[in-house]
Amino acid sequence: MRVAVFSSKTYTRRFFDSHNTRFKHELVYLEPKLTERTAVLAEGCDAACVFVNDEPDAGALAALASRGVRLLALRCAGFNHVDLAAAEQHGITVVRVPAYSPHAVAEHTLALMLALNRRIVRAYNRVRDGNLELEGLLGFDFHGRTAGIIGTGKIGARVATVMQALGCRVLAHDQREDPELVAAGVKYTDLPALYRASDVISLHCPLTRETRHLIDSEAIAQMKWGVMLINTSRGRLINTADVIAGLKSGQIGYFGIDVYEEEESLFFSDLSGEIIQDDVFARLLTFPNVLVTGHQAFFTEEALSNIAETTLGNITQFEATGACDNAVR
Repeated sequence: MRVAVFSSKTYTRRFFDSHNTRFKHELVYLEPKLTERTAVLAEGCDAACVFVNDEPDAGALAALASRGVRLLALRCAGFNHVDLAAAEQHGITVVRVPAYSPHAVAEHTLALMLALNRRIVRAYNRVRDGNLELEGLLGFDFHGRTAGIIGTGKIGARVATVMQALGCRVLAHDQREDPELVAAGVKYTDLPALYRASDVISLHCPLTRETRHLIDSEAIAQMKWGVMLINTSRGRLINTADVIAGLKSGQIGYFGIDVYEEEESLFFSDLSGEIIQDDVFARLLTFPNVLVTGHQAFFTEEALSNIAETTLGNITQFEATGACDNAVR
């Protein structure tokens, strides 16, 4: 198939080209992200391949369909940014990568926790300036603390296991209990109880109508004073303005995120020579106890290889059968 690959980076091409020697699709790499305006770039293509910050809304999907696109291949697990009703209306099948590397995201989650706790960024900058003073770098032992995991799918389950390995008591919340985690000593509970007891809270649930702004002022007020809050799942799980208020009051002692609720206009771009226009995001960056990374938790060689292989396999299966096991229904 001829595939328009939107939001392409050098690493996208590297891994897709490597695996495409087997699948042999015609890949058209496009740097712009998919929008209603840029959909014209898919002219002559049978499929469009998009990432998390592309915008496959009703307008973009209509524009793709008018150009003969029959398949939207997501190179990610989440699909909350896709207008699925519009895709169905226009006869476009949507496929995704349901799992690529839970280890990658879980390990990045741990990296955020450790870096925040031990003030690694501040310590690094001090030493670079010749300042080896320890004042202001005091951390705590994770051993003996309580970690709350919200969402225990593949990634959340891996984080729970890692936290247990550090010596934490682990609480969890999910619609379904994982029997392996229960057998390992993880205790499932409701959100209020998890908020009250947890020293560290890590988010790993999908974004739905029910979970949008799950972490707001009401939830924060129930948490332990000085709690560490981590989000490597979806940005809109958190009301950022409420978190800023929690940081200012001291209710939130540490805040680490790899996702942001308005990241579409920020992430995956070099803005170092510009003034960031998002005042809420800019405010976050002023706190010494906040660590932000730009949606890189997935960014390992293993994960990118799995994403490329699964995406190209999805396209091949659709081309051969008109259906796909990884279709979003």
